[in-house]
Amino acid sequence: MSILATVMALSLLSGCGGKGEDSSASGGSGNAESTVNKEGYPIVDKPLTLSIMAPDMGIQNWKDMPVMQEMEKLTGIKIEYRNAPRDSFDTKKNLVFASGDYPDIFFAAKLTQAEEQTYGSQGILLPLEDLIDEYGPNIKKALEDNPDIRKSITAPDGHIYSLPRIEPYQPWYRNPMWYNGKILKELNVTKLPETTDELYDLLKLFKEKDPKNIPLSSSSGIKLRDIRTWILGAFGAYEEELYIDDNDVVHYTPVEDSYKGYVTYLNKLWNEDLLDHESFSQTDDQKKAKIKNNQVLLFSDWHAYMSLGDQPSTEDPMFSPVKSNMVDQPAIARNKGFSTGTFAISRTNPSPEASIRWVDYMYSSEGQMMWNKGPEGTLWKYTDDSKQSIEYLPVPNGEDREDFRSKITPNFGIASPMIVPDEPVKDEFAKWVENESQTKLLNRGARVPFPALFLTEAESAEVTALRSDLSTYVAQMEAKFITGQESIDGWDKYVQTLKKMGSDRFQEIYQGAYDRWKNS
Repeated sequence: MSILATVMALSLLSGCGGKGEDSSASGGSGNAESTVNKEGYPIVDKPLTLSIMAPDMGIQNWKDMPVMQEMEKLTGIKIEYRNAPRDSFDTKKNLVFASGDYPDIFFAAKLTQAEEQTYGSQGILLPLEDLIDEYGPNIKKALEDNPDIRKSITAPDGHIYSLPRIEPYQPWYRNPMWYNGKILKELNVTKLPETTDELYDLLKLFKEKDPKNIPLSSSSGIKLRDIRTWILGAFGAYEEELYIDDNDVVHYTPVEDSYKGYVTYLNKLWNEDLLDHESFSQTDDQKKAKIKNNQVLLFSDWHAYMSLGDQPSTEDPMFSPVKSNMVDQPAIARNKGFSTGTFAISRTNPSPEASIRWVDYMYSSEGQMMWNKGPEGTLWKYTDDSKQSIEYLPVPNGEDREDFRSKITPNFGIASPMIVPDEPVKDEFAKWVENESQTKLLNRGARVPFPALFLTEAESAEVTALRSDLSTYVAQMEAKFITGQESIDGWDKYVQTLKKMGSDRFQEIYQGAYDRWKNS
């Protein structure tokens, strides 16, 4: 390792701190022996400090957030924070695992299933299933209610090494695409496109109005991922890497005719300047500047107003998936309803039992609300003792509600372990978005493209090597096909190259993993 690399690694690790591998697992530094109460609060009868490592948005110190202060009052557990900036968190996480200097808890750490299996088998991460059964009633119920989630978080050795974030009310697999409603009105468009030909005609209409107009735009940071899923769906594929058909057969998308149809279509848009020629080079902020300037007709974001720079508006319609002449209906990918790797306990943790009880609160109805919107009485309050409905309170100092929320709860921009509640009070915009999602996505057969699967250690090692080469080549060729650097006539050669690189084996491994998951 170079001197510079060594200095960087040590500086990152010094910011994380942590107990070494030899620390006592029954009472870490400063912790007296404490009884863990299985019910009620506080959780412990003597002071207990736990360290957590988590990604940080850099908006507010967690120790100053009302949610974390309320959690300490409720549980009796003090938290020692070892946060790292979200953008560099994965690097720091890898260094921590390599150093043996672990926090008690990995929180919102985006642990991959390969990491869970590797560090679980080494005893670095503790199995959670027995702890859940005895100390996590809310987690246990959530997994009983969602058996597919339990299957997806259970490693091949039968252990659960991390907890999921459960999102039962979020249908979007990717950020939706949106039309600029102001532009649609200027074009006198009253009916949204239903086919790829109709979409092409609309994009062309906008371009012909002014050569400076940009009908469709993307950005380099996600390499067309913001629009790829939606355009792929027009040709019959649910996802850009793997998807499962109606017969439970796994498909490797980049070699499919649907993918060929997708790159052929975008090449047509590129050639006629209907797809932003800076899509492979511009940043997301540069793309948003064009959108805000009303130069872009169709784009992707969580909500349209987040790019347009205005207040929430029902005037900017959600993209309605279109179909090509290759399919009878578009393939629409929906969110699988959870994410994995959000909470894990290390072997140096002084009280795994208290740790599970601590996080279990986030899966309760009261905990969901507090973690999602802050403590009751700040931005919201229950309307009666049944705690079935709430009303919103004015935002202190007249701030933006979301900006203020980001300062009072860690659940902002990271995947906290919890059940994300439905919006208990919906304004007109929220009701409109819900209807757009229901009518344009869910009611049209949206489905999960591919479940979260564990691979064996041998499979994981093989897939990691295969994916590295395959993904790099696919990304290069996608850009070349779309921009015309490579003719679509070279498609067969491209497919054969992928097969030589191991695409069939890649698909075969995941077929076996899916069959195991389905039959488990």
